[in-house]
Formats: sequence, structure tokens, C-alpha cells
Amino acid sequence: MVRGVSTGRSELDAEHLTARLRERGVAQLRDEDEVWAIVDPSELRKPYARELPHLMRVRKTGGEKGTVPGYRTLNVLGVGRGGRRGVLYHRLFSSREPDFESESTEIRTALATVGAALAGKTVTYLLDSQFDDVAAWSTIWQQGQHLVCRLKHAERTVDVPDGAGGWRAGSIAEAQQRARELAVVRTELLVRKRGQRYTKRQPCTVRIAAGPVRVAYPLDVRGRRTSERRVKAAWLVVVRVDGVDWEPWLLLTDWPVADEADAVRAFRMYRTRWAVEDCFKFTKDVLGWEDVRLLDLGAIRTLVALGWVAAGFLYELGVTLDWPEIQLLGRLGGWIPRRDRPPGKTLLARGLQRLLDHLATDAILRDEIARHGALPPRLAALLGPAAPTP
Repeated sequence: MVRGVSTGRSELDAEHLTARLRERGVAQLRDEDEVWAIVDPSELRKPYARELPHLMRVRKTGGEKGTVPGYRTLNVLGVGRGGRRGVLYHRLFSSREPDFESESTEIRTALATVGAALAGKTVTYLLDSQFDDVAAWSTIWQQGQHLVCRLKHAERTVDVPDGAGGWRAGSIAEAQQRARELAVVRTELLVRKRGQRYTKRQPCTVRIAAGPVRVAYPLDVRGRRTSERRVKAAWLVVVRVDGVDWEPWLLLTDWPVADEADAVRAFRMYRTRWAVEDCFKFTKDVLGWEDVRLLDLGAIRTLVALGWVAAGFLYELGVTLDWPEIQLLGRLGGWIPRRDRPPGKTLLARGLQRLLDHLATDAILRDEIARHGALPPRLAALLGPAAPTP
């Protein structure tokens, strides 16, 4: 268990680490007037794990049907228009925890935390389809901030123009049919075009259409059925990629999309999510969880938070070599301290894995003591002062 362990210069637990990451992220973005906040609801899948605490069921990877054991995380990266980036939020949670309230509450807490941290700036949240939820949108809009959200519910009820200068009840699917093409752009995407055998990054033609809608949302998301409601002017953006068997992307935004420049901007905003995929992938893949047993949830949270500290250093999110956690992970990975040769991805990943191995070993030894009262004498003698005490 690592909760409360100190490096001598900082608290080594998830709460302190994520607070320091957010503080550093806000400092990174201090001079940015406009920030795009990329929200990622990652799932840590542990298909062979059985003894990790409070495992919940999460979706299988690659679009496979069914679920596997794992945890969920909520992560937010801020990207300034000047190019600076920072970690604004991270939390690992499980629906099986005793004090868990709801996933909607976790999302609202993340949005409110980021909103407060970036108060006074123009903030746009870039959301994937998991956030096609009026409760999340309501939280953002009540903070006076903006969104671009990919939709998955084409049947969602919205107001659409009635053709006579007014509005009437309709659906996203109907608004999609009414959308007017505003822009055609060439860009590179990772796709498999018709007739190709493999997916690859290649030039593509993208067609962007848009049309106005209005969205009703509750002021009190907890009592949404009886809450006072407001109406938000918004736009549906429809993105089609020529020559690719993809369903059109349906994006909802409260930014006006009335001309070619607006349409291209909305497309570019959503695509910014892909620019940080390497960072998200590193934090998902860096630890080999399948062999872990008996760690408590606090230790697991701390290890994942340390993965974000390492990512913050590797991907220039404001974490520097001066952070003691980076120096510790580097040394665990075999780094010889030199300021002109900082540790890279391989050494930091190895350091995280060695820390994980250490904590797993300590947990197993403590479990052995709990079962049998003490460690075998020869093993206790070998470990010496490093042996856990009953």
C-alpha cells in the first residue's frame, strides 16, 4: 500500500499527485486566452484479474461484444491555442466501490473541477460519444463554457427550424438530413478506403455540413424530470469521409457554424482529440496488470497517477526532470542521473513496472503473514529490515 508514503519532498499518493498535475497544467495554460479541454473516459481492462479490489465490468476492446473486469478513468488534457498543454484532471474509479454514487456524478465532478480551474478563459470541451448526455452538457453550459460533442443518439429530440422562421420538435436524424454542406477539406486520416486491404494514414477528402438546432437542458441534473429547463442554441455538424465505409460523424456544438471557416474550425477542434492519443495510450498500456494480486485500490490509483506523471514528462505536459517522482522512476528504470540525458519512455515504463512489482511483492508477503502469522524464518532472515512486520 502506498497511501501516505513520502518521497521526502512530496506526498506519493493519487490525490496529491493529481492535484500537483492539475496545478502545473493550469500554470502551463496561464497565458492562453482560449483552451480546448479534451475529455477521455478510458477503461483499464484486466481480463485475467480476479483478486484486484472492487473490479467492475468494462467493455472489451476493439469493438468486441461482452465485458471484462477492469476500472474506469476520467482524464482531461488542456490544449492552448498557442500550443501549450497540461493535465487538468485524472481519476480512476469503480462502480463497485462502497462510496460510489454514479458515473454521471463522476463526470460532473470532473467537468466542474476543470471549469473552476480555468475560470476566466474561453473553454471548449471536446467530447467523444460517451458524453452524449444532456446532464454533462448542462454542467458545461451552466459554467458558461462550450462544447463539441460527438453524438451516438440520432433519435435524440431537439428543436429544428420549421421553415417559417420558427422552431418545432424534431430529432438529430432529421437535422442531419437538413444539414447544408459548407466545406470540403483535404486532410490525413488513419483509414482503410474501399478496395484497400489495410488501414493506413493517408490523404482523404472530408465533407462538412451543418445546420442549426436547439437543445433543451435541465438546470438541476439530479432532478432532470421536474427541473426548470432552458434552451440552448446549437449546431449539428455532419462530417463525411469520401471513399471510406464510415457512418457520418455527428457533432453537436454551441459555437455558430454558419460558413466554411466555422465548419472547418469545428472539424479541427474535434480532430484535436487524436493529437494526444499517444499520451492516453501510454497511461493505459504502461503497467502489466494481469500479474498483480492483492493491491488495495489506493495503491492502484497511485500507480496510475504515477503513469500520468511520467506521461506529463514524456509528452511535455508541464512535468519536468525536477519532479522527484520522475527522478525516482528513472532510477528504478536504470537511469544514471544526468541533466543532459533525461530518462525516456523505456526507462520510465521500466521504473513503473519495478515499483508495481515491489508493491505487489509487499502485498503478497503481508498476506502470507496474515495467513500464517509470520514469514518462513529463512525468508525473513533474507529480507532482514525490508521484511514486512505483522
